[in-house]
Amino acid sequence: MTDSWATFGADLHIEPKGAGVRSGLMEALREAVRSGRLGPGTRLPSSRALASDLGVARNTVADAYAELVAEGWLTARQGSGTTVARRSAPRRPAGPGARRGPASRAPAYSLLPGQPDLASFPRAEWLRASRRALTDAPYEAFGYGDPRGRIELRTALADYLGRARGVYADPERVVVCSGFVHGLMLLGRVLRARRARAVAVESYGLDFHWDLLADAGLRTPRLPIDGLGTRTDGLAGMRDTAAVLVTPAHQFPTGMPLHPDRRAAAVDWARATGGLILEDDYDGEFRYDRQPVGALQGLDPERVVYFGTASKSLAPALRLAWMVLPEGLVGPVAEAKGISDWMSGTPDQLTLAELITSGAYDRHVRAMRLRYRRRRDQLVAELAARAPDITVSGIAAGLHAVLTLPPGTERSVIQSAAFQGLALEGLSRFRHPDAAPGADGLVIGYGTPTDSAWAGTLEALCRVLP
Repeated sequence: MTDSWATFGADLHIEPKGAGVRSGLMEALREAVRSGRLGPGTRLPSSRALASDLGVARNTVADAYAELVAEGWLTARQGSGTTVARRSAPRRPAGPGARRGPASRAPAYSLLPGQPDLASFPRAEWLRASRRALTDAPYEAFGYGDPRGRIELRTALADYLGRARGVYADPERVVVCSGFVHGLMLLGRVLRARRARAVAVESYGLDFHWDLLADAGLRTPRLPIDGLGTRTDGLAGMRDTAAVLVTPAHQFPTGMPLHPDRRAAAVDWARATGGLILEDDYDGEFRYDRQPVGALQGLDPERVVYFGTASKSLAPALRLAWMVLPEGLVGPVAEAKGISDWMSGTPDQLTLAELITSGAYDRHVRAMRLRYRRRRDQLVAELAARAPDITVSGIAAGLHAVLTLPPGTERSVIQSAAFQGLALEGLSRFRHPDAAPGADGLVIGYGTPTDSAWAGTLEALCRVLP
């Protein structure tokens, strides 16, 4: 007879205390419940399984369980096993420095930029793709693999990016990473190892990108922005600048594409100096009133590092992004990745590869493009009707719009919105510390709310505008 019954119990780490086995077990269980290590509703192993694990008689464990049930520490029901009883938690006294007041509440509505409608994540399609991908995956896929990422995903990305974004993307040049920030961190490390001193950045962007480069030991001189996009002609006067970080398809957050002349100026600078262009194509798949602006990388794959991500097209929680690198950077970046994060999770990589190759990814992007366009149109129409003095810009693509406010009103509008339960972000939040003061405005992430919350969110926005 085998001990197959022993495989059905849940593991429980417990160390009986004291001389008596039963009393020591009871005290150890009480302490685990009292300390919160075993929370209410936690299912305990069967008496037989726990007795086997502890090397004691089954009756000892059964008796201990029965007494703890009688004391109210545990609950036992026929067919449901033994679980930790639900108890009222004691109220903890406030510390001497504690301040009493209303608890902070999450905002009822949010128009913060930077993420898609999370309720629209294609769960059913992802599950189907995952099932197919895991069924077909070879055994070796579940071991330690290539730090560049699974070849299935790199091949799928190369085909998709060439077709949809105009990127020259050989699978051997693609490196999968855990989000754009991870990729930028790796590039910063490689650039610093090559004795780079500075990476130029746009005068509007995300401060934690600048901080990450600074943490790598790189200065971040800024490039001004005007109606034609980032002034890349200013690169010629920047000494010791080894690279430039830009968002050419849809400048974040101001929203305009980089003018063709300035694209050419950036490439000319890179060719003349041996510099690199770091292209953040964070939402290039979402365009509405114009033809898609192709990736800058297509102009010179040996001078441009292309960054793409699933954070806007699918969800940030996937932590999947990719770099398409010049040939000479593939080895150094893969080596740098191996130091801190040898490989990204294989199951999600295989699932995304299947989602792309099956056509489900394209279908999802097209569906979301239509949904976001409708929201953008509703936003523009509502503002025209209720706040006609507000200028809306940056709306030809992406998941956000910029609203220009009367001078001196940005802070008060944000505070008023917060009071009414609406989370907003001001344009000044994205201005480089060295940039000259600019216009007051709001960066409205109309992709953030769910469909059910959209109407209420739009109404809340209109109420707080001057």
